[in-house]
Amino acid sequence: MSQEKDSLENLLSEERTFAPSSEFSAAANGKASLYTEAESDRLAFWAKQAEELTWDKKWNQILDWQPPFAQWFVGGKINATVNALDRHVEAGRGDRVAF
Repeated sequence: MSQEKDSLENLLSEERTFAPSSEFSAAANGKASLYTEAESDRLAFWAKQAEELTWDKKWNQILDWQPPFAQWFVGGKINATVNALDRHVEAGRGDRVAF
């Protein structure tokens, strides 16, 4: 193999796309406005999405990007079980099935 194909920088970009089926697209929750919002300011978009979660400690930096390494929500602390189950029980949905 050539050195170019083996280099890490070669792996940092992806140009392929994979179109979903029309059935999948029809059932999807993501609408065009959501994509527009994400494209206009991706960091603000992900911060807004993260605000939907329960944090033990809020992050102080949305993204620390040092290719090839990325750290999201730096300084934040989150409990997966609280977000997966506890907050839904506390919101009165404890009698519903949790998948």
